Order: sequence, then C-alpha cells, then structure tokens
Amino acid sequence: MIVNTNTSAQLASNQLAESSTQLARSLARLSSGSKINSPEDDAAGLGVAMRFAAQISRIRAATNNVNNAASYSQTQDGFLQKAAKALDRMSQLAVLAQDITKQDSDRVLYNQEFSTLTAYVTDIASKDFNGISLFDGTTRNVTTDGEGTTHSSFAMTGPNLGIGAYSDALVAGVGVSTAGGAMTALGLVKTAIQQLSSDRGTVGANLARLNFTAEQLSVLKTNLTSADGKLRDVDVAEESTLFARYNVLVQAGTAMLAQANQQPQAVLRLLG
Repeated sequence: MIVNTNTSAQLASNQLAESSTQLARSLARLSSGSKINSPEDDAAGLGVAMRFAAQISRIRAATNNVNNAASYSQTQDGFLQKAAKALDRMSQLAVLAQDITKQDSDRVLYNQEFSTLTAYVTDIASKDFNGISLFDGTTRNVTTDGEGTTHSSFAMTGPNLGIGAYSDALVAGVGVSTAGGAMTALGLVKTAIQQLSSDRGTVGANLARLNFTAEQLSVLKTNLTSADGKLRDVDVAEESTLFARYNVLVQAGTAMLAQANQQPQAVLRLLG
C-alpha cells in the first residue's frame, strides 16, 4: 500500500473528466438544437454545412432577382393591355371615320379622340420600373441561380414601343379627320396591333420562364435546407438519451473519485 501515488484516484479523475466533457457537449447540443457547436464536433460536416448555407443564401438572392424580374414583366404586360385597348379603339375610330354618311366635321370629333389615344399610347412608351425603362427593347439578363456560370442568367427580351410598327401609327400626322386619312390610319393601327400582340406574347413567355425558374429555385432551396439540417440539427431523442447516460456517469465518477481518495487512509490502520 502506498500514499504518494493514488492510481485509482487518477483513473477515476480521468474518467470523470471525460464524462464531464461529454455531458457538457451533450448539454450544448440540446440547448442550441445543433449537433455542431464547434469545429471539433464534426470538422468535415461543418465545412459542408457552411457551403450549403452560403449556397442557400445565394439562392434566396437569386429568387429575389427572379421575383423582381417577374414584377417588371407583369408591369410591362399591364401597360400593354391598356395600349391594346387604346389601339383597338383607334382602329374602331378609323373605321367609323370612313362612314360615307359622316361629314368632315364629324370626323374632326373622331380625330380628337384618336389624337388623345395616340398621345396616351406614346406616353406609355416612356414608362419605367424603378428607373429602368419598360419599353426601350433592351435585352436584360436575369440572374437565375447563385453559381455565376454562363448558364446562370436568362436573356429577357422586352418590347420596344419606339419601333416603326408603333411610331408609324402614332406619329402626329396620322389621323382620321378625312376618309382617306382614316383608311391610311387604319392600316397603320392594324400593323401596330399585330406588333403589340407579338410583344405581349414575348412578355408572356418571359413570365412563364421566370415563374418556372422561381419554382425551381424554391425546390432547390428546400432540398439544400434539408441537407443542411441533416448535418447541423441534433436528434433530440437520441441526444437526450446520451445526456442521461453522461449525467449518470458524471455522478458515478464523482462518487468513485471520492471513494478512491479515501483509500490511502487505510494506511493509518497499519500505522496505528
């Protein structure tokens, strides 16, 4: 029997320290809801989870871009609907002005409305969305994901209300103040209506693509969030079981360390 070196107490102390560390780690997981609270918990898993988190953030940003582009296109279509209604009325006025029972004084009244509608459609061509022109015909690249590759954007073409099909019909000299002028105006307005129908089809196609892209990004974000959760989130049921185990081990280790510290006192019996 020896006094200076208590091997049993040292072993018990080591076991208690290990159990205490595991108990503290389990407590941290349960309190945070995450099984990776420091790199030492799962260095590789933390690295993958960080990349997932960064990608999810980029997807959120891309989704925001796509939704804004969809709002831009919806605004375009809203104005084009009103322009279509105005052009329809202009074509109707051009036909009415060719009525042989109408005098030029009557046609002047038609022409006043025709000119007003011409100014209205011309004004639509100058509209913008947050300072970005809606109808200048510029192709705008919409970011569709967060990877920054050549396939990460959608070239969204837009209508140009300043091209010939519109400008020819909306020029100041076009009117229905005479029967001949009404016939000429009708032909130009019909061409503008045809161009407008094509432009609305383009805007509709843009919206369809953007909506599909938004749905795709939503599915991708959901899947990545799930994968990230599997790496980070703690299984509470399993961890609670481990916590109870480590708690018992700490209590038992503490008791056994106390017993081990009492062993050298047996030497006193020999000395007595």
